[in-house]
Amino acid sequence: MRILEISLFHPELIRGGAQQAAYELFLGMRKSGLDATLLASADLSGPNALFKPGAIITGFDGRENEFLFLSDAFDHAWLRNLNVRALKWFEEFLLDRKPDVVHFHHFLTFGLELFLLARRTLPKARLFLTLHEFLAICRADGHMLRTFDKTLCTSASAVRCHQCFPDITPEMFRLREDWIKQAFAVFDGFIAPTAFVRDRYTAWGLPPRKIHVISNAQTDYATLESWHLRPPSPAGRSPRRNRFAFFGQLVDVKGLGVVFEALDIFAKRYDEDLIFEINGSNLKFASEKFRIRFDEFISGKHQLPERIKVSWNGSYAMTDLPSRMGRIDWVLVPSIWWEIFGLVLSEAFMFRRPPIASRIGGLAERVRGEKDGLLFDAGDASELADIFYRAITEEGLWERLSAASPGVPSVESIVESHLRVFSGRAGAVRRARAA
Repeated sequence: MRILEISLFHPELIRGGAQQAAYELFLGMRKSGLDATLLASADLSGPNALFKPGAIITGFDGRENEFLFLSDAFDHAWLRNLNVRALKWFEEFLLDRKPDVVHFHHFLTFGLELFLLARRTLPKARLFLTLHEFLAICRADGHMLRTFDKTLCTSASAVRCHQCFPDITPEMFRLREDWIKQAFAVFDGFIAPTAFVRDRYTAWGLPPRKIHVISNAQTDYATLESWHLRPPSPAGRSPRRNRFAFFGQLVDVKGLGVVFEALDIFAKRYDEDLIFEINGSNLKFASEKFRIRFDEFISGKHQLPERIKVSWNGSYAMTDLPSRMGRIDWVLVPSIWWEIFGLVLSEAFMFRRPPIASRIGGLAERVRGEKDGLLFDAGDASELADIFYRAITEEGLWERLSAASPGVPSVESIVESHLRVFSGRAGAVRRARAA
C-alpha cells in the first residue's frame, strides 16, 4: 500500500498538534516498512528561503520522501487555493507518486480544491481526512467561540454564524457550508482523534458510518535513555509538588490568560510557594492584548509575590520533553475553546505528570477526573487557583494520579488502526462486533 500523508505545516517549521500527529504517523509508517510520503505545507509566515523560484513542491532538507507544498495564495474566506499553478503541481505530484491512499490532515493553506483534484486525478485511490479541528463548521478559526463575547458555541447555523460575522449574510454561510460538504463528499472516510469530534461532525451532517475514532500518534519519549538516566525529582527541591508547567501554542484560546488570573487569585488567597514554567512558541499568532499581558508576566512588570515564580523557557522540540518534564510536577492544559484532542495530554501521560485541564471537549474525554488528572470548568480562574493549592498541599494526591497515568498507545498500534481503515477492514470489524 503506497500512502501519501498531507499535513498542515511541518512540525520542524511551525509547531502544532495536528502537524506533530501527522508527522509521527508518517514516521511510524516508514518504520513499519510502508511506502509512505509526507507532503507538508509551508506558507509566507515561515522562512522565505523555503520558497524556490518557480517551484511549488520541493524536497525538504534532503530527507527521503519528505516534501513541502509552498502555499502563497490561500483564500481564507472560501478555503480555496487561488494559485492555478499550485493545483497543476499537485496534480503532477499525485501522478508521479501514484499513491493508493491519500490521507489529508487539513485543508488550511492547501485549499478544498485539492480534495476534488485528488479524486479526479486518482479515481481508484482511497481518500481520507483526519478532522483535527472545526474549521469546516466554524469560520471563527474553527474555535467555535462566539466572536462578540467569547462564549462557547455548541452548534453552527447560517443565522448563528451571521451573528458572529454581521457583515456576512446568512445566505453566504449556507453557500460556504454547501461548498465544504461538496468537497468532503469525495472522501471514503474520516478519522476523528476523539469521540467528541466524531459526534460534533456527525451532528453537522457527516455520515456516522464514515467516521472512525483513532487516537493521534505520539512517540513515547519517556522511553528515551536520557529520561531513565535523569532522576524524576531533582535534588534539593521542595517535597511539595508545587511545580506547574504549560506546554503548547502561546495563543489566546490555549488559556494562559486564565492561568495568569489564577496566579493573582492564588497570591491573595494562599501563602504557598508556586513555580510556573511556560514552554511554547508562536506568540506572533496571538492577539496584541494577550501578547502585552504575556510580556508583563514574563518580564516581571506584573507584580507577584516573591514566592510565586513565573518563567518562559521558549520553544521546545519533542526531544526536549524529558528534561522539561523531569523538573516539573503538573501539566496545565487550560484551553478555553473546544479542544479537539490535546496532544499535550499525551506528553503529560507518557511522563506520568498529572494534567490539570479544562473540563471541555476532547480534554474532558481523555482525562479521567480524580483518577489520572484534575479537571476544572473552562475559564474559571478561581477554581484553578484552588486546585493549585490542593495540588501543592494534599498528601498523596500527586502520587495517586501519577501512578494511574494511562501512558500513550504505541505508534505501531496507531499505524495498524489506520491501515485497517484505509483497507476497509475497520468497517468489517465494527459489523462483526455489532453482530
